[in-house]
Amino acid sequence: MPANKALKDAQDKMEKVIAHLSKEFRNIRTGRATPAVAENVMVNAYGSQMALKQCGTISAPEARQLVIKPFDPSLIKEIEKAILASDLGVTPQNDGKLIRLNFPPLTEDRRKKLAQEVKAKGEDSKVSIRNIRRDTLKEVEGMQKDKLITEDDLKRLKDDVQDLVKKYEKKIDESVKEKSEEIMEI
Repeated sequence: MPANKALKDAQDKMEKVIAHLSKEFRNIRTGRATPAVAENVMVNAYGSQMALKQCGTISAPEARQLVIKPFDPSLIKEIEKAILASDLGVTPQNDGKLIRLNFPPLTEDRRKKLAQEVKAKGEDSKVSIRNIRRDTLKEVEGMQKDKLITEDDLKRLKDDVQDLVKKYEKKIDESVKEKSEEIMEI
């Protein structure tokens, strides 16, 4: 039945929104240093731009420190430049073999700004979910006009889509709350 496919497509798209939000949240620095914060810093390596995770290993030996060990030691200066140019807000310490990033504790103002950023990303995700609802409803209403589904099917599908929206908005709210609490903890 084409209507069930439309519902399944909507659910798949909503899952992608949640996955994207999770990825965005991993890139937001909290009180702890995680390798995900630096993974996507772009490094000028071998004449092209590469993500830091492709240039070396990133580990977190301590709660507020990352250690980057380049696969090729000749890239250490380029990695250092890329970190300085990024928005990580830390100064790399280069010992010739490794780069250490020591993250200072977040100030209260910075925590509040990050929490606002998290909330804004959550709202953007909700807008995406609502856009998926709008597109799906338009699609199923077109099916009803083309006599592919009955009016009862249309009503049921509208209810099912609304249930999906509520479910995914709740997931977004939970993710935002969890990330905000993580940011605000000292």
